[in-house]
Amino acid sequence: MTARHFDPAIVMPLLFAELFFFLLVILAAAEIFTNALEHLGEKLHISEGVTGSLFAAVGTALPETLVPILAIIGGTADQTVNHEIGVGAILGAPLMLGTLTCCMMAIAALRQRGLHGHIRPEPTGLKRDLSFFLAGYAIATLAMFVPHQYDSLHLRGMLSFVLVLLYFVYMLVTLKASSALVEAGHGTEAENTMYLARLRVPVNLFTIVIQLGLGLTLLVWGAEGFIDGVAGASSFLHISPLLLSLLIIPIATELPEKINSILWVRRDKDTLAFGNITGAMVFQGTLLPAIGIALTPWVPRPEVFLGLVITLVAACWLRHLARHPGGIRIRHLMLNGVLYASYLVLAITLS
Repeated sequence: MTARHFDPAIVMPLLFAELFFFLLVILAAAEIFTNALEHLGEKLHISEGVTGSLFAAVGTALPETLVPILAIIGGTADQTVNHEIGVGAILGAPLMLGTLTCCMMAIAALRQRGLHGHIRPEPTGLKRDLSFFLAGYAIATLAMFVPHQYDSLHLRGMLSFVLVLLYFVYMLVTLKASSALVEAGHGTEAENTMYLARLRVPVNLFTIVIQLGLGLTLLVWGAEGFIDGVAGASSFLHISPLLLSLLIIPIATELPEKINSILWVRRDKDTLAFGNITGAMVFQGTLLPAIGIALTPWVPRPEVFLGLVITLVAACWLRHLARHPGGIRIRHLMLNGVLYASYLVLAITLS
């Protein structure tokens, strides 16, 4: 039985209590995960760029990866609704990361560094992440204009393959750059004692992996629970499946990236903070669109195309800021938040 069959005055407080509970779960899980990840990076002698852009990005991207895949292969009995949820979740995640998440990270550093302060990630990794993302997302955007006809399916399949190949090239390039960055002083260093070690458990690869698994399990469970709560609350607002997946689902699925990056930037681990965001953008701007191109109509509906354009504008703006040798000014990242607010207003107007 759905929430709309009950008195809204009773159901809404319960839904918000559910949202708050799963938000606490995600907060705790993010802390457990980032703590273990720092120890893993230190143990393996890898750079902060690899730890943030690959390990953290892929690990915390699991919730938003599962949502569109499960939706596309049969989330509901209505295939059109499944496709709308899948496409919205695929495209909404990079939009959220490139705009709102970057702004939230800047706000988290505002008190310590001031409006004219800087966030200073390792520049070569940041430029690499954003360049790969822009290449992949541009291909995903162009694919929307390829007719979904039998004689065009091979071209769509080719574009999906190129996106998958692009991500594997990105992984190889990122891993290759690791050793030089470690020698240059950008190696991953664990700041705090590993939480399992406080239970008198020895710190080794096995126990680090155990804590990572615990953190990831809680992240996925918390994000899925949050999604259910958001979906229940949104039913009272009569939001379409596509708009819901573009605007609301990413708020839940991107919480791990948001919280991890906020935790790291407040500890002056700027490379980890930014790498967690931009690495996830590469993952979600290549592999997930490859699934959407292959398995959904993937057509340029107005709210979808608007989201693509604003995401590309935000990524280009970040790539421009990455050129500055002194770091990225906090006030400049506020524009990313303005871009998200603009999309929110325009998308609601178009719906």
